[in-house]
Amino acid sequence: MSHSELSRQLRTLCVRAGQGQNDGEPLVTPIVQSTTFCRDGLVSTAEHCYSRESNPTVSALERALGSLEGAPPAVCYGTGLAAESGLFLTLLQSGDHVVCSRALYGGTTRLLEQVLSGLGVTTSFVDTTDLEVVRRAARPETRLVFAETPANPTLDLTDLAALGRFSRSIGAVLAVDNTFQTAALQRPLDHGADVSVYSTTKFVEGHSVALGGALVANDEALLERLRFVRKCTGGILAPFNAWLTLNGLKTLPLRLERQSASAQTLAERLAEHPATSRVLYPGLPDFPGREIAERQHLGAHGAVLAFELAGGAESARRLLRAVELCRVVEHVGAVETLLTHSASMTHGGVSPEHRALVGVTDGLVRISVGLEDLEAIWEDLAQAIQVADLAPLEVPS
Repeated sequence: MSHSELSRQLRTLCVRAGQGQNDGEPLVTPIVQSTTFCRDGLVSTAEHCYSRESNPTVSALERALGSLEGAPPAVCYGTGLAAESGLFLTLLQSGDHVVCSRALYGGTTRLLEQVLSGLGVTTSFVDTTDLEVVRRAARPETRLVFAETPANPTLDLTDLAALGRFSRSIGAVLAVDNTFQTAALQRPLDHGADVSVYSTTKFVEGHSVALGGALVANDEALLERLRFVRKCTGGILAPFNAWLTLNGLKTLPLRLERQSASAQTLAERLAEHPATSRVLYPGLPDFPGREIAERQHLGAHGAVLAFELAGGAESARRLLRAVELCRVVEHVGAVETLLTHSASMTHGGVSPEHRALVGVTDGLVRISVGLEDLEAIWEDLAQAIQVADLAPLEVPS
């Protein structure tokens, strides 16, 4: 199936996510805000028993998320990090080893470095864009390869097909954090991944009102084990948050189409301006891995870009104080345009040495492009850069 055909199919799947279709069913999935469910005696064949294990509203979201990747129902969690924790607790034990992208969300780095390490799990953070580096990092005890592509916040791209072949050759599971692209713009399972990892808090929900996370896989045995560990640890998503996420999911493809188009234009304009020392976006012609982007991404390259000002960290601080339309927050994926200073926010708990290794400099600013008028976003960046005492930025008439 071509990228355009798949994109059209996904638009319909998202709109119909969780909807009723039979006589008398509600069009919109209801919120089942109940902790427990009645039984007909001691033996019950009911689908749901207790909401720590499963819930009708959560199950509707799980079916929807699985369908977007042609997979069985997903396993949903209270947050994206809870989903990662569930994955790690399911796959890893003391003595096991993880090969992980060095450029990725800071919370994942902290979880592996500062929590899993205390349980006897070791991690090698490597450049997963270079398969030879991954090969050298692998050990006999490697059980998991974890990649984020595009990476947060540098947008580094990993060839999932090549990484999937290698992971299978050593008997390791390949998990891919697909939070930035979502299944609307990239389907990791189609490219050899075993698990797609999501913080649904971000683009999937899209309106900054509901935390959530999810794991999508084709392996029924793995999914069953993930559900068992989630039951034991209590990490399931709340029904109300599942309902909010289901409703946000309906507009996901439309939002990302518009946001990606605006991100492409903003990246091109920033790349041409002398005030920037680098601009990172997979849609730029000179971006490393552009061929991978064209092959893996479904027609667009996402709503996130990053740039560094020639004036460095102080210029970035002045710019972040000066924006008016854009909001400065530790978040991506909203309908509003958001700016983040990665070094002090998303990666604030990561060591300066690790940040320097992956290119998260003190002057780097990440943009999550929203749905505002493109020129309004550009005008706000223009005036903020001028306030930061940089060269005047021409605003197109």
